[in-house]
Amino acid sequence: MNYIKENLEKIRADISNKVALVAVSKTKPIRDLQVAYEAGQRVFGENKIQEMVTKYEALPKDIEWHMIGHLQRNKVKYMAHFVDLIHGVDSLKTLKEINKQAHKHNRVINCLLQVRIAKEETKFGLTNDEVANILNSDDLKSFTNVKITGLMGMATFTKNEDILNEEFSELKTLYNHHKKQHPNFTILSMGMSGDYKVGIKNGSTMIRVGSSIFGARNYIA
Repeated sequence: MNYIKENLEKIRADISNKVALVAVSKTKPIRDLQVAYEAGQRVFGENKIQEMVTKYEALPKDIEWHMIGHLQRNKVKYMAHFVDLIHGVDSLKTLKEINKQAHKHNRVINCLLQVRIAKEETKFGLTNDEVANILNSDDLKSFTNVKITGLMGMATFTKNEDILNEEFSELKTLYNHHKKQHPNFTILSMGMSGDYKVGIKNGSTMIRVGSSIFGARNYIA
């Protein structure tokens, strides 16, 4: 499994120290994560809470765990005691539940609002107006155990760089707009295995890379 270390080194050569690398380890066995850990990787992203809990319990505790998948509110309680960053928040109700569960553990959980930037209908995410409504809501101001630290977006699945540039640029503009009023904004999460270089070119501060590190994913039905 030396290829995991080699892949990590290649990606790190592409990014500056201002861009955080999330190794997307969903469906991958614990031994693969251990190899990446031994190669210096400390941030891992999962999209299934139970799988993330299992890996959290088995692996070193200095790992930073990110929830990158669409989040079901009734499962927040299972990860509230350890998750570091939740990427895909797309409703005020979800933030309310995260705040409730974080309070039980006396923690503040960092969250990103997921913005719908792709033209594909299957993508989750908020519109620009919905982002503004959440950030300006009185409810959010009352949440003491949640901190919104930026935005996340998933671009259209395409190799057309004109489309990618347009979508990432729009998200960067929205991020800059809200950052003026929200000093906690430090993360713009955009770019995955197929498009992270375009994401970085457009101002991404965090990329989510899976297959380019661990190889093709084996989905389990």
